[in-house]
Amino acid sequence: MEIRTPYCLFLGDATDILSIKIAKGIADWRPDLAIGEFGLPECSVTSGIKALSIAESAKAGAKTFVVGLANSGGFIDPNWIPSILLAIEQGMDIASGLHQRLDSIAEIKLKAEEYNVDLIDVRHPAQPFVTGTGTKRAGKRLLTVGTDCSVGKMYTSLAIEKAMRCQNIDTSFVATGQSGIFITGKGVAIDCVISDFIAGAVEQISPENNPDHWDIVEGQGSLFHPAFAGVSIGLLHGAQPDALVLCHAEQREHMRGIPGRALPNFQETMEANLQAARVTNPKAKFIGIAINTSMLNEATANRVCAKYEQDYNLACVDPVRHGVERLIGKLS
Repeated sequence: MEIRTPYCLFLGDATDILSIKIAKGIADWRPDLAIGEFGLPECSVTSGIKALSIAESAKAGAKTFVVGLANSGGFIDPNWIPSILLAIEQGMDIASGLHQRLDSIAEIKLKAEEYNVDLIDVRHPAQPFVTGTGTKRAGKRLLTVGTDCSVGKMYTSLAIEKAMRCQNIDTSFVATGQSGIFITGKGVAIDCVISDFIAGAVEQISPENNPDHWDIVEGQGSLFHPAFAGVSIGLLHGAQPDALVLCHAEQREHMRGIPGRALPNFQETMEANLQAARVTNPKAKFIGIAINTSMLNEATANRVCAKYEQDYNLACVDPVRHGVERLIGKLS
């Protein structure tokens, strides 16, 4: 799916900065895509984008009203509906990453039909997919993988893509989750694709390209997480990665959402991911390790990264503290 830009970011009645992760991600990584943000009177957080009314955003050229927040259960709060209807009346498409479909609300559906605008449910891809083939295709690909979920795969992927662009390397970020789709304006929420078609969907969004072009494919889940391993292996097969980056959150005590289940060690994580990746690309290899050291002070973070680098003979960085240039230097 593709989303028209620029955006007006809707913050609803959010009071927790973590709840506006979609809006914040756009503001942090693609601020040029957002003309303004709009929050209800109860909203007490900001993405950092200029505050504008819905009418002001439309007048400035906003094409899509992005529901930039998430709530428990992923539903469209009735309190948000008047703002969504106003945005439609201003001619904007509506895009949401929530589980509840926009067209499930009759007044939104009818208003969108009246004003001939699109309702885009990022978590519900509408395009058809085919099964993967594993056929070799031109171009190069890097995939981020993890010891667990939510360890920094998207951040690392975006940081690598940004740094490569700064070095004038031909590259694209391939979004596979709702936040990444809003950041780049296109992609597929891969966890909502029927399992038989995951690898094929990845082949479709990372198609044949120039031999020197790098697609930086956003990783999802972990091969070692009982809930999300299926998405991870589909990405490994479909991306046919030439390069892999291992992502890990330091000091995490257990797999996310599963107290008592320990994280795998780096060696078994790399071996399992290489075995899966080499089903479709026998030359797949790890080029580095990205560590989220946000729980550590600077000195400890540096020691941890140095120790992992020595143990595994791979460049190891915290993308926030150290940047990712050393990882890029390992690409061939």
